[in-house]
Amino acid sequence: MATMQNTLSSVFKNELEFAREMDRKDSLNHYRSRFLFPLHNNEEVVYFTGNSLGLQPKSTKDYLQQELNDWAKFGVEGHFLAKNPWLSYHELLSTKMAKIVGALPEETVMMNQLTVNLHLLMVSFYRPTAKRFKILCEAKAFPSDQYALQSQVKFHGFHPKDALVEIEPRTGEYHIREEDIYAAIEQHKDSLALIMIGGVNYFSGQVFDMKSITRAGHAAGALVGFDLAHGAGNIELQLHDWNVDFAAWCSYKYLNSGPGSVAGAFVHKNHHNNLDLPMFAGWWGHDKKTRFLMDSTFVPIPTAERWQLSNAPVLSMAACRASLDIFDEAGMPALIQKSKTLVAYLEFIIEDINAQKGNCLQIITPKERRGCQLSIVANGYGKALYQSLIDHGVIPDWREPNVIRCAAIPLYTSFEDLYRFGQILRKLL
Repeated sequence: MATMQNTLSSVFKNELEFAREMDRKDSLNHYRSRFLFPLHNNEEVVYFTGNSLGLQPKSTKDYLQQELNDWAKFGVEGHFLAKNPWLSYHELLSTKMAKIVGALPEETVMMNQLTVNLHLLMVSFYRPTAKRFKILCEAKAFPSDQYALQSQVKFHGFHPKDALVEIEPRTGEYHIREEDIYAAIEQHKDSLALIMIGGVNYFSGQVFDMKSITRAGHAAGALVGFDLAHGAGNIELQLHDWNVDFAAWCSYKYLNSGPGSVAGAFVHKNHHNNLDLPMFAGWWGHDKKTRFLMDSTFVPIPTAERWQLSNAPVLSMAACRASLDIFDEAGMPALIQKSKTLVAYLEFIIEDINAQKGNCLQIITPKERRGCQLSIVANGYGKALYQSLIDHGVIPDWREPNVIRCAAIPLYTSFEDLYRFGQILRKLL
């Protein structure tokens, strides 16, 4: 990837006409017109926070309206008579979501919220014993993950200081060296029960080598899962082929499903028929053929649907489906390819400004391991620069203590957006 970026940087130009020419050549550029942008002084903002909340597809209103119309028309019978019957609505999402995360459709299910799904999956995949009870994780994971992990080990009677093996960047560095992950796995291999890491670190934007981590974890006798909140819809994922045991993700960031929308879960096919696997059960995970017989004995569906508890939140899923249909049309390979070019151009813009302003901007996202996001430390400027960007029509994201996050989303970020950002940033510095 670095070679490609170096090649691109040799032909990039920090010029408006160059950016517009890149947009004209971009086969995905027309997707931008299918999203709604906030306005600043009657002009579309430069929107860099799709890694926090994706923009709304214009089609979302129609997808929601269809279900509202069917609710009005059919009432409860909409479960069977709606254009998209609610009884099986979640099944409309599985195949398209599976393509995005590199899974089989039966390994993928949309349900609940992200941290809820992590807890439900850890019921099954964190089974500590007196000897094997440790969880390897990031020291600076997203707080909700940290809370979930801490509460899980406490629930099983362990203390987080003893049970959590937290990997952190070395002194003076911003991202985790992967050799430190493998060293920790080796060091704790006799007591390690689970590896649970964010596939993409929310703070630095670092993408972890999930295939190698999974292989190393399994070799040590541990199960392996990932929080893909910043991975799904952003980077190439091959969860099935990598033999990941489980994963969970939200859909309101890169997947553009709206605030607090339905989350996703992956469980590898290897685990579907393991009837001894402990789990918290609900009736939507019960065998579909006998679900409405209302029997008191739980019979699990032999797919990832087994981990469902309640029936589908159809309105939330309708918003998710609107976005997934766009992803399916554009295709992840094309989106990832554009993402690499966008991020390379964004980096070029920042480095061009550095050359004029004395290297005041430090990109901390590793060049070899990144997705859409660049995390930037603006030395000597801090949060005031972030606020000034907003005041000038650029919407980035701030993360304490000193990082501005910018996500160049291939579905709706243009090369002209990146040029505009550079001009505003240069002025503010």
